[in-house]
Amino acid sequence: MGKRLPRVLLKRGPIRSIGVVGMGYVGIPSAMLFADANAFEFVWGFQRNSGTSGYKIDMLNRGENPLKGEEPGLDALIRKVTDAKKFKCTADYSKIASCDAVTVTIQTPFADAKRLEPNFEPLVAGLNEIGTHMTEGTLVSLESTVTPGTTMGLARQTLEEASGMVAGEDFALAHAPERVMVGRLIRNLQEYDRIVGGIDAASMQRAVELYNPLLTLGAIIEMSATEAEVTKTAENAFRDLQIAAANELALYCEAIGVNVYTVRSGIASLKGEGITRAVLFPGAGVGGHCLTKDTYHLVRGAAISGRASDYPLIDNSLFVRARTVNDFMPTHMYHLTVAGLARVRKTLHNARIAVLGWAFIPNSDDARNPPSAAFRDLLVKSGARVMVHDPYVRVDAAINLSHDLEDVMSGADAIALFTGHDAYRSLDASEVKKETGHPHPVAVDGRNVIDPDRFIQSGFIYKGIGRGDKNDHPVMH
Repeated sequence: MGKRLPRVLLKRGPIRSIGVVGMGYVGIPSAMLFADANAFEFVWGFQRNSGTSGYKIDMLNRGENPLKGEEPGLDALIRKVTDAKKFKCTADYSKIASCDAVTVTIQTPFADAKRLEPNFEPLVAGLNEIGTHMTEGTLVSLESTVTPGTTMGLARQTLEEASGMVAGEDFALAHAPERVMVGRLIRNLQEYDRIVGGIDAASMQRAVELYNPLLTLGAIIEMSATEAEVTKTAENAFRDLQIAAANELALYCEAIGVNVYTVRSGIASLKGEGITRAVLFPGAGVGGHCLTKDTYHLVRGAAISGRASDYPLIDNSLFVRARTVNDFMPTHMYHLTVAGLARVRKTLHNARIAVLGWAFIPNSDDARNPPSAAFRDLLVKSGARVMVHDPYVRVDAAINLSHDLEDVMSGADAIALFTGHDAYRSLDASEVKKETGHPHPVAVDGRNVIDPDRFIQSGFIYKGIGRGDKNDHPVMH
């Protein structure tokens, strides 16, 4: 990199105005925290005015939160910054010309995971808009999770071609991946350490200037852009691997007739210096935008690096095999449902199944890639009639999703719990049985939400992930 960029940034002065491209689970809280920081004067939120997400523009400009579910502090923060006229949402990307820094929070799904082909079209479209409108000295910070090598490769090339400028000479470029969890967005952005990878020293310094005002407890960790990309994809691949280990242990415990949660507690009890037992919880599957694809971004980075390597790619990668385990869990829920119905001499054909929970995470409306979708598809293919309930996700006639829990459970031959919403933890076994109208309805618990003994005593056929101690219980008459 040359010596021109430091002079360009010095001439431009401190970061005063910020643009956040993508008003989703990362972009919205980030934009609000930027707008609330005394260091910055104004924040633009950029959102496509599409049929599926354009509604966010008017909601945000009215000071309303388009994200449903429990997000402590976010509603109040949105009202605060809109009332203070420090934030505005728009579909007009020409406003980027007024921004000193632009962050990118566009999703990066995979078109074909088996062939390691990501769908970068939305990301490239966003980068083209930024490059077309940005001015000299702008910092572009890529927060989207991407294949390692993307910032220095595709992103840089796209921005340079669209702008006619050179990264590291005329504008600053960095990768600063988000590390948030739905349900604690504000807290995570303030308290987690922030990984920042500039493509050069000047870009790094500018990115640190951007993110420092957001942090309360967290610190900036500096590294190269590619190292930052590996860090984000690897930490999600490791989490997915840990979940897969818990899920495989649950399947094992079912096979030999013991309770996985008792075993898990025993493993986790071993503590001491040098001992690490990060035993996560098993469940009905892994959903969301991150864990379902970040492993493939990590593996793809080695595949496209062009370097000779012994790295095991798609067929032999431990991380990809973990993905296979987690992808199997909705199918296992299907098998448990079939086995439960068989105990009362029923099949899935024409059976009425109530799926409780469409969001992939408790007490949230985040329904990106939910494992319940794969389960529902298997049920429908088998001829079942499926109703879905979720207290947070929007009503959707296409999948028979309703907010009326009693209506969804009415007449159900089986109830499958897919999300650990608090609303499901207080289900009364006798009341649920009454709603179903069956002497022996089936309850399939994918998140250890209900008390199996109470449901069994009420006449239910119980099946639970990892509950080998209960899955073959006597039927109570």
